Amino acid sequence: MKRWMTVAGVATVLGLTLGSAQASMEIVKKARCVACHAVDKKLVGPSFQDIGAKYKGQAGAATMLFDKVRAGGAGNWGQIPMTPNGPDKISDENLKAAVEWILNGAPAN
Repeated sequence: MKRWMTVAGVATVLGLTLGSAQASMEIVKKARCVACHAVDKKLVGPSFQDIGAKYKGQAGAATMLFDKVRAGGAGNWGQIPMTPNGPDKISDENLKAAVEWILNGAPAN
């Protein structure tokens, strides 16, 4: 019985993690972030995985990335500027979820 509960618990956690990755991919697709970024390769901008690796473990990284998406700018990854992305394009809640997903390595679904 305990073994079954452990297996069920692991499956639930794994399902939630995969569900979160799927939800985050849907968020970045809907906000059209994927026009310039891919999960694992550079397009116009860096990959989500490269961004996550660069800022992993840094204090204030989530706030900095949130603000960078909102304000846009250039210089962190080259001279191609990132356009500002207001709340009309991606809500605060969805942006926070996307940033968390990126900082966790942007795991594929």
